[in-house]
Amino acid sequence: MRARFGYNRGMSKQGTVERRDVLKAGLGLAALGLARPMRAHAAAPPPPRVIDDHNHVYWLGHDPKKMVSNMDQNGIDKCWLLSWEAPAHEIDPAYTETLNPNSVGIPFTDIVRAAEQFPDRFIPGYAPDPRRPEARALLRSAVKLHGVRVFGELKVRMHYDDPDALAMFHLCGDLGLPVIFHLDVVLPPGSIQAARQHWYGGTIDNVERALKACPRTQFLGHAPGFWREISGDADTEPLAYPKGKPVVPGGKLLKLLDRHKNLHCDLSAGSGHTALSRDLAFSRKFLIDYQDRCLYGRDQYDNIHQELLRTLDLPAEALSKILAGNALRLAPLP
Repeated sequence: MRARFGYNRGMSKQGTVERRDVLKAGLGLAALGLARPMRAHAAAPPPPRVIDDHNHVYWLGHDPKKMVSNMDQNGIDKCWLLSWEAPAHEIDPAYTETLNPNSVGIPFTDIVRAAEQFPDRFIPGYAPDPRRPEARALLRSAVKLHGVRVFGELKVRMHYDDPDALAMFHLCGDLGLPVIFHLDVVLPPGSIQAARQHWYGGTIDNVERALKACPRTQFLGHAPGFWREISGDADTEPLAYPKGKPVVPGGKLLKLLDRHKNLHCDLSAGSGHTALSRDLAFSRKFLIDYQDRCLYGRDQYDNIHQELLRTLDLPAEALSKILAGNALRLAPLP
């Protein structure tokens, strides 16, 4: 193909410019109007938003500043920052080196301090011990004054269908606060403890009675006593953290999820990670089937939960819900 120009250097006597002459001159095809339009490269999709639904400050050596730095390193936008209020005699001494030595458990004052320092990163949570006479008044005040959006972490030695617990859960439903509870059971299941064990909440049956009694309240289950129920052999399993064992069909947790739409799963801690890593084929199906009911969390400062989720090759929509969408739905940002 040729283009007509006036006679000049580089042209043939016939007044035409050959394509090869233009290319030699460094003008390229654009000078001839022959270049193909450049195709715009499709922009890479942004990484999914990530909200950690379960963590603590002044825990495992992390003050607010160090915690935010760790969140940045692991691509975490925001975190539900949870208290742990319980009498000293109910807290396992094994936690002593992991907690702030200046307090008992994880007091709400630490949550307030961190949230005021980093208001764009922390979503404050608070769970006053329901056995305290003033517990519900404390929660109402915390919502009004400090913007509490989550009731958690509840981790006390009381059955979660206790009348005081149910009264608190009803209030959480009225206030629109999701409830994060820690469940630890006596092992072996159904036995009489030979030595003191640090159980919290009772059993999965106590949890189900609370779900029935408080249908307007959204609950998130957490910890070994909750996650062991993913497998149908939980009643005979002697270990708190059964690792590497295939999940047996018939787990009570799946039955509760099907019967009670107000139950959700907090994937955090070693308990959630162990439950989901023991049988990967089961876990992928579980997370897809219950993608609207599972929330990413850590309860620690590594990144093993995100790494596990990404190895399961979940559909993008399911992964997005688990990493942030469900958290935003249960505790909308102001």
